[in-house]
Amino acid sequence: MLINCTGVILAGGENRRMPVPKAFIKVRGKKIIERSLSIMKSLFREVFIVTDRPADYVYLGVPMLGDAYDIRGPMTGILTSLICSSNSWIFATACDMPFINEELIRYGASQRDGYEAVTPLLDGLTEPLFSFYSKLMITGMEKTLLSGDTGLKDFLNTKRVKYLREKEIRKIDPEISSFINFNTPEDLEIYTRKNPVKIRAHASGSQKT
Repeated sequence: MLINCTGVILAGGENRRMPVPKAFIKVRGKKIIERSLSIMKSLFREVFIVTDRPADYVYLGVPMLGDAYDIRGPMTGILTSLICSSNSWIFATACDMPFINEELIRYGASQRDGYEAVTPLLDGLTEPLFSFYSKLMITGMEKTLLSGDTGLKDFLNTKRVKYLREKEIRKIDPEISSFINFNTPEDLEIYTRKNPVKIRAHASGSQKT
């Protein structure tokens, strides 16, 4: 188990472009949310799902959180998790990322010392929904949200962040498949053609830094 850290799955969003909730899409015979939850439970003693549709996830038997503020965007879910976590850190990922890599999460956890966040950086884009966040961020994150700025990129630029570079990520996850997500039926079609690398979509929350 990773110490001093809570695992968080963000299951918000309006899901406008998919005919079914993305978390419940089956990949390799298993729902995305169930695979991700299995990995999170193997890594963290405390695991949350942040969602505005708790009835959909109650069968999983995991504590659920509603957003602390009625402000759209992943930063709200991250802030909510930081406030509620019994640990000093959280690891946050999204419910539509079917191939999160357990060893890459462990590696990210090992890079926390001296920083307020740990996040991958690929092609100049951060991956805030595969990242570690410290409780030291709570006050600043809350002020930022209430000011109307929901962008994680600009917020992270003001903090001590350890960026995981592509070269070190590929040593663990050669095809960087941890950051694949399904946003549209076309993404699913590409996957079924057995070419998952092509659907490494940044729409899951990746932002330029």
